Amino acid sequence: MTTTTTPATTAPAPAAPTGPAHLTQLDALESEAVHVMREVAGELERPVLLFSGGKDSIVMLHLARKAFWPAPVPFPVMHVDTGHNFDEVIAYRDETVARHGLRLVVASVQEAIDDGRVVERPGQSRNPLQTVPLLDAITAHRFDAVFGGGRRDEEKARAKERVFSLRDEFGQWDPRRQRPELWDLYNGRHRPGEHVRVFPLSNWTELDVWRYIEREGIELPEIYYAHEREVFARDGMWLTAGTWGGPTPDEPVERRTVRYRTVGDMSCTGAVDSHARTVADVIAEVAVSRLTERGATRADDRASEAAMEDRKREGYF
Repeated sequence: MTTTTTPATTAPAPAAPTGPAHLTQLDALESEAVHVMREVAGELERPVLLFSGGKDSIVMLHLARKAFWPAPVPFPVMHVDTGHNFDEVIAYRDETVARHGLRLVVASVQEAIDDGRVVERPGQSRNPLQTVPLLDAITAHRFDAVFGGGRRDEEKARAKERVFSLRDEFGQWDPRRQRPELWDLYNGRHRPGEHVRVFPLSNWTELDVWRYIEREGIELPEIYYAHEREVFARDGMWLTAGTWGGPTPDEPVERRTVRYRTVGDMSCTGAVDSHARTVADVIAEVAVSRLTERGATRADDRASEAAMEDRKREGYF
C-alpha cells in the first residue's frame, strides 16, 4: 500500500513587534509645547498669549491652534505695544487676529506715558517701559497665566527659567522661588494676586523654530527675509530710521540688503546683512551662526551683563 504524504504548509513568520512610533526632534518639541498649553488651559482660569507678530509668538499661536483644534483658541492674545513698531509686523498682527477670529488685548506704552504711569527718557528705547503696561493689563484682565515665547538658548536669564515661572503679587520674578519640574510635571498653583508665566518654547532653539516654520509652512512678516532697506549704523547694528529718534546728523543712512532675526522696538532691534530670501536660506544661515538672535541684534540686552535678569525681576517678560 502506497502512502502519500501531504507536504507541510509553512506558517507565516510572526510579525515583528511594533514599538512606539519614532518621534523626530520637532515632533517631540511640538508634543511638549501642546502638552504645556493644554495643562495651562485645564489648570488655570484666565490665560493669555503674548503675541507681537514676531516669529516665536507666531509659532506659539500656531501650536495653540493645533492644541485645541477644531475648537477655537480658548484665550485671548496680548501685544505690549511700544508704539515704535515695524509697519510690516503690525500689519501681520492685525491680519492674523482677524483671520483666526482672535481677541486682541493691546497694552500700550504710549498710553502709559500719557497717563504718567511711566516716564520716557529722550533718546532712550521704550523697551524697558513695557513692564508697567504689561503688569497693569494682567491686573485689569485678571490673567493668571501668561504664555511667552522665551527660549533658554536666547539669553542667560532666560536659561534660568522654568516652563512654569511663578511671579509674585508685584509681577516680579525670583529665581530662588522657582519650582522643580521633574518628569514634565508642572505646578501652576499660586496665591491670590500672583500669576504664572508659561514658556512652551523653552527647550527650542532658534534653529528648531526655523525648521518648524519650514515644516509647517508658517507665514512670517517679510522683514524676516532678506530685502533692501535704508539703515544706519549704531552700536554695531543696522537700525531703521523712524519717529523714535534716529538717525542723528552724524549717522549716515545707506541702503543695504538685510533681514531681521528678531523683532521688537525699532529703537533697539538691529538688522543683519543677509541674502537669505527663503526659509531654507535662513536655516542654512542660522545653522552656522555663533550668536543668538538677541545677542546679535538687541541693544537692550547689551546694557549690562545682567540687563535681562534685572528687567525680569521687575516683572518684564
